[in-house]
Amino acid sequence: MNIAYLGMAAALGLSAAGSALGTGAAGMSAVGAWKKCYAEGKPAPFIMSAFAGAPLTQTIYGFLLMNFIVSAFKAGKIDSVLALGVGLFGGLAIGLSALFQGKVAAASADALGATGKGTANYFIVIGIIETVALFSLVFCMLLLNSATVG
Repeated sequence: MNIAYLGMAAALGLSAAGSALGTGAAGMSAVGAWKKCYAEGKPAPFIMSAFAGAPLTQTIYGFLLMNFIVSAFKAGKIDSVLALGVGLFGGLAIGLSALFQGKVAAASADALGATGKGTANYFIVIGIIETVALFSLVFCMLLLNSATVG
């Protein structure tokens, strides 16, 4: 078995696992905040669905990273060990970004449900965490493009 394929799978798998955990946390909090709004007779902000879905983009970044690893490996630009390392560490960084983005989105849904205020501020913080995933993807791409076998 070629360990390069483990790196390819890790890039997507770890990113998607982080997305699943992040969306789960944010989704549960959004549902709880909506319930609280309904119980108090307040309007339930639909924008909380965006909080719940924010960590999904990291699955896309993991898919892109996987494809960049595949391309670099098939072109002979990287060896199996580098493919494994980039997939593991890049996927982990992207996945952790999704996990913590979900936790912040959960807190955002709770705060918005309680106060009805601060939506823009919450999205700014969610966007900052998204940037970690984007930086991880871009820096992994730069590494793959600059690597040479031998």
